[in-house]
Amino acid sequence: MSQQRAMEFPAEVRSVSLDLDGTLLDTVPDLAAAANAMLRELGLPTRSDDELRSYVGGGIPRFVLWCLPEAKRDADFHAAAIALFKQHYAHSNGKYSRLYPGVLEGLNGFRQRGIRMACVTNKTAAFSEPLLTLTGLMPYFEFVLSGDSLPEKKPHPLPLLETCRRLGSTPATHMHIGDSKHDAASARAAGCISVTLPYGYNEGADVGLLLRDLATDVIVPSVEAALELIQRR
Repeated sequence: MSQQRAMEFPAEVRSVSLDLDGTLLDTVPDLAAAANAMLRELGLPTRSDDELRSYVGGGIPRFVLWCLPEAKRDADFHAAAIALFKQHYAHSNGKYSRLYPGVLEGLNGFRQRGIRMACVTNKTAAFSEPLLTLTGLMPYFEFVLSGDSLPEKKPHPLPLLETCRRLGSTPATHMHIGDSKHDAASARAAGCISVTLPYGYNEGADVGLLLRDLATDVIVPSVEAALELIQRR
């Protein structure tokens, strides 16, 4: 069931952007394969998928930092671990990721209604674009804005403002769908409609807090449910 704060959706949603990790795809299996390969090569204890899931959401440097024991988090060791992680992730990226339920139904529904779409992610282009291609999602999007596409990334408003510009919409008629506080904050700062999914990666935080703190407009169970918000208007 959707949870919504007191708001009115616009009569027309002209465009939609979607986050990638934790929104379209469960990428933890890919990340876990790379992280544990990195840890084994460094002679460190490996981590469980559940443990690693709580580390996702802040980008690769932060993810790698949390994978390391506290005694190994100095700057030089961290930098070497990041480089090693990226080598392993280049091989595992897209191999084990799984689509979340309702993603294809939602994307096909947006496309059938003529709603223009983009993917806006903090994952760097070297990983985001191959991932979308390998999983067959790339054709749904007019473009991808990755974490290194612009001078700023989410939670800054710039990625969503640039998305609106390229899609020919205004922030008030643009819906951003994501799973984390970074997505909600970016949408709020840009003046876009913020839709949050409860199943992804929010660095272990309670997604419900985003609704309570007025950081997001609505929490829905799936991308397909986000489509239904539009269909009801």
